[in-house]
Amino acid sequence: MREPTFTIGIEEEYLLVDLKTRELAIEPPEEILSECEARLPGHVVTPEFLRSQIEVGTCICRNVTEARTALTELRGTVAEVAKKYGLGLMAASVHPFADWQQLKTTPKERYDVIARDLQTTVRRLMICGMHVHCAIEDPELRIDLMNQASYFLPHLLALSTSSPFWRGKVSGLKSYRVSVFDGLPRTGVPDRFESFGEYTRFVETLVEAGAFEDASKLWWDMRPSAKFPTLEMRLADVCPLMEDAIAIAALYSCILRMLYRLRRSNQRWRVYPQTLVAENRWIAQRFGVEGKLIDFGIPAPVPMGALIEEIIAITAEDAAALQCEQEVAHTREIVRRGTSADRQLVLYRQAIADGVGEEAALVKVVDQVLQETLSGIV
Repeated sequence: MREPTFTIGIEEEYLLVDLKTRELAIEPPEEILSECEARLPGHVVTPEFLRSQIEVGTCICRNVTEARTALTELRGTVAEVAKKYGLGLMAASVHPFADWQQLKTTPKERYDVIARDLQTTVRRLMICGMHVHCAIEDPELRIDLMNQASYFLPHLLALSTSSPFWRGKVSGLKSYRVSVFDGLPRTGVPDRFESFGEYTRFVETLVEAGAFEDASKLWWDMRPSAKFPTLEMRLADVCPLMEDAIAIAALYSCILRMLYRLRRSNQRWRVYPQTLVAENRWIAQRFGVEGKLIDFGIPAPVPMGALIEEIIAITAEDAAALQCEQEVAHTREIVRRGTSADRQLVLYRQAIADGVGEEAALVKVVDQVLQETLSGIV
């Protein structure tokens, strides 16, 4: 079996914020999209389900360094164009005080069908995520690595959390986005498949039954891409700080290469039941890097700091091969100082303690995220 190229691509979804009110832009000008498309050839800039959102995707990147350059260009250009219309770019998975009932959907056939089929569960999808594609050209290997890599999905979620608020209230979760997204069908930890053929038959069954048109409507936390020869990780919140996003993308790539390397030596990571992985997923969603995920081999809860050290150690060879040792090492810093969700909550609680009202405290949170989104970029 030929070694995968492990090229990567990153997709991010952003919220467009009115810089005067700090509320979501309900009807942003269409010119933003067309101008971004013209200025970013080779990349992808598209509307999202809600008009208040915009999605970007990098070109195919040979390594993490190229991915950083591409994502920096995307964030910087979209932010520059949006600012011309009085809007800011917010790379967080949920706006702290927006109300989904006031937002409008993008007029597009695919989105019209989704809105018709899924009703309120999708209309409240006022959330953004980060998706990382990693090239695994062999389809059989793609399925095998998906089965094994699902174990690490909660770890990646914990590192990315950026959605602690919902409609003006502290949700009590570090990633409330996941709770919202789980209202859709075909979400969560992916099923296990013995082969690519079994996966294909699974998809064909649902297509023939009229459940959906194609595999792009499998919204699992990880999936074989319906468009590219990649394994797509979809569980992560979008990170305001660029270095956090790149670190998570790098770690994901290294985990896949590590699993491939084990297979090449006739070894493999143990595949645990979906329910066990889902338990860790909940802990990550609830507590982020402050939580203790379960090491099912012991079994016992283990602090995120210790788990990240273990993952860094077992992927050290792979980080060296993929030339992303520094980026992977940055995951230690995420655990040490917390994620965006942690910073948002600290700022909000301090503002309340200082006598600032709830609304003003939430505006401070928006300002923090707007600033971090472009930190080191513009």
